[in-house]
Amino acid sequence: MEASAKEFFKQILETPSPSGYEQPVQDLVRSYVGEFADQVTTDLHGNVIACCNPDSPFRVMLSGHADQIGLLVTHINDKGFIYTNTIGGWDPQQLIGQRMTIYTDGGPIPAVIARKPIHLLDPEERKQVVKAKDMWLDIGAKDKEEAAKAVRIGDPVTLELGYQEMRNGLANSPGMDDKTGLWVCMEALRRAKEIGLKVGLYAVATVQEEIGLRGATTSAYGVNPQVGIAVDVTHATDCPTIDKNQEGDIKLGGGPVIYRGPNMNPVVVERLREAASGADITCQWGAIGRGTGTDANAIQLSRAGVAAGLVSVPNRYMHSAVEMISLEDLDQCADLLSTFATQIDSESDFTPK
Repeated sequence: MEASAKEFFKQILETPSPSGYEQPVQDLVRSYVGEFADQVTTDLHGNVIACCNPDSPFRVMLSGHADQIGLLVTHINDKGFIYTNTIGGWDPQQLIGQRMTIYTDGGPIPAVIARKPIHLLDPEERKQVVKAKDMWLDIGAKDKEEAAKAVRIGDPVTLELGYQEMRNGLANSPGMDDKTGLWVCMEALRRAKEIGLKVGLYAVATVQEEIGLRGATTSAYGVNPQVGIAVDVTHATDCPTIDKNQEGDIKLGGGPVIYRGPNMNPVVVERLREAASGADITCQWGAIGRGTGTDANAIQLSRAGVAAGLVSVPNRYMHSAVEMISLEDLDQCADLLSTFATQIDSESDFTPK
């Protein structure tokens, strides 16, 4: 992984992008891809679309979503405590005791989410699972007037952001879902251009995936690709309590995961397998028997249909403050997709037969 590419990865992880509020990350994307893409556009939805060979009639789309789960300020009470709605899918237990950041017009404001100390919980309270609606943000304000001068209704909130490297080439950070996929798409575009492309390759940082695959729906309609690959994270099952019989045997450091199933075009899957084999990339395999909860679902159903694929980066502890991935998996995923894209030409046929 080149130093500049790794720095870009760290920057996007340390930049907030709750669904609907992706602009700060999208600014970084435009700046980074502007160094090598032939064309960079932003649509009305906020999707950033970087392209090499935009005049080619055969279009391949790589999609990684820029948004992350978060919270949204909905109420400030008389004592200055702040209540929120969730953006995306949260396990409320992940929020207890977390440092948070509220992003306001005046800049980021630190906040915490906590609950009554265990010493003060009665036996029944100790048995209860805390609900998100029963938690609040504390910014240290004296009262509602002070809090309301700093924070507005509709301000977005994230976990305290931060990138941390660990043993054996692993790293953790909030927002690995799916800034890993965003990074892979942009890096695959850069590498594919260096190798040489015979088709138009579009790398898209999509918005609002966490609330319904919305950016992929609009950007796929606009790009109108013949082939579309979503790059997202998937559950690593190499830690306690996860049932491999149901979720598959997926480990960090085992390589990118290629998915099979009805959401995935069989020709795309086979060409991904061939690309991995030819480039000596070790891959893992996953299967899902329905439309996936990823951009691949929206891409496949765009217009008259797209030959869709799904490649995933293994991720431990998804939708938490400590999402963990392997940097080697990340790098190999970019190599896989750049190889796949450069092996396609205008005569390639992805019709299932």
